[in-house]
Amino acid sequence: MAYDDGNVFARILRGDLPCDKVYEDDHVLAFRDINPQRPTHVLVIPKGAYVSFDDFAESASDEEIAGFMRATGRIARDLGLKDPGYRILANHGRDGRQEVPHFHVHIFGGGDCGPMIKPAGK
Repeated sequence: MAYDDGNVFARILRGDLPCDKVYEDDHVLAFRDINPQRPTHVLVIPKGAYVSFDDFAESASDEEIAGFMRATGRIARDLGLKDPGYRILANHGRDGRQEVPHFHVHIFGGGDCGPMIKPAGK
């Protein structure tokens, strides 16, 4: 799948749309989700044009990958989520219910995140 530079995250990165920014550096932008699913719900996106985790892992530079991972950990710590804990989630494709075709992770915290997923067939 080719990257769509008209997706909402690309528009946020260009400054065409506002966001409630919590962190930014050379490789990453993080902001609060507009429809939070937990008391703390932050999206972390790379500044590069990557469709999915697979695309990011295959195409991003080592510096971008390391920067993204370090930033994600730092953001969780800065939000006070290290203890008692938090969840990181990345969706990929239709079956993964990826809504925006720009790689991103969700950081959820501020309360019990519940079970990971329901067992198949239940």
